[in-house]
Amino acid sequence: MPSPSNSTGRRPVLAVTLGDVAGIGPEITARTLLSHPELREICVPVVVGDADALRNGARYAGLDPEAVRVISDPREATNDPNTIEVLQTGPSLGHIPVGELNAAAGDGSYRFVVEACRLGREGLIDGIVTAPLNKAAMHAGGHNWPGHTELLAHEFDVRNFSLVLSAGDLYFFHLTGHMSLADAVENTTPQRSDDLLSLAGAFVRALGKPDEPIGVCGLNPHAGENRIFGNQDADVLAPAIERAKERGINAHGPIPADALIPAAVRGKWNIVVACYHDQGHAPFKAVYGDDGVNITIGLPVVRVSVDHGTAFDIAGQGIAREASLVLACERAAALAPGWDDVYQAAIAGASTPA
Repeated sequence: MPSPSNSTGRRPVLAVTLGDVAGIGPEITARTLLSHPELREICVPVVVGDADALRNGARYAGLDPEAVRVISDPREATNDPNTIEVLQTGPSLGHIPVGELNAAAGDGSYRFVVEACRLGREGLIDGIVTAPLNKAAMHAGGHNWPGHTELLAHEFDVRNFSLVLSAGDLYFFHLTGHMSLADAVENTTPQRSDDLLSLAGAFVRALGKPDEPIGVCGLNPHAGENRIFGNQDADVLAPAIERAKERGINAHGPIPADALIPAAVRGKWNIVVACYHDQGHAPFKAVYGDDGVNITIGLPVVRVSVDHGTAFDIAGQGIAREASLVLACERAAALAPGWDDVYQAAIAGASTPA
């Protein structure tokens, strides 16, 4: 599936948030920005985080800690492939021990995201790429957000958004996100279904594929099996899909997830809607691993994340792989130039009456 084109030729500026400094974020960030000079041909990466923690990460990765350079504004970035340019956000976190849950590290990961959002609101960056944070550490630091996605939506004051996993041309939208399974069932509502299908429709239109089929997973086993296993598929999802079709969205389903997702992996579907977190995440990660990224649809700037956690068990050992972060930077650089089209289309789609 094609990405929005870059009509200006300008390399997009990406705010790379450092994540939880007690995890592998500093190490994989250092590897990504010092060991992959080809990224500088497609974007200008600027780290939002902590210089001392980043220098520690460079040491763990066997790289030069002196390559870390503090700047005060993204417009100061030189994009030298031999340097990592970082916006210092708050006090130094270089003393934080790796591999342990730490409230100060959790507070830092929160601050990095908030600062990146500020830069986005002020038009100083074109996209956000996030290294992993630890939710328990963030909560211990006093910030009770379910995860990156909800925090980003709050900072940009958007109500209609979706967590989307992507590998190649395959996109897994999620009807509900970071919540319990019981809450996910409760939040599978007509309004949320309409909003999510509008987002998916807006996304494929902005990418130049307005007729792209969108497969919707059933919430219940066998998509309810004619109400034998629940009523939500017949009473909520099926009517929402019909309403989406009336709005010109090529939606299909609900289709049993154990049939739809394997068919998508084989290439039959490029756009899939999962009803809850693990319905999408578990099979996606099993198949794609480090080849996948997490995109947030509905924000005014593109946000792409690694599709893995903080990996406290291997932090500081010099063995963390940066492949997913490299891929996240590449995907953000490809999507950022045309992202306003995606965002405006999402706004227009979400405002369409059900």
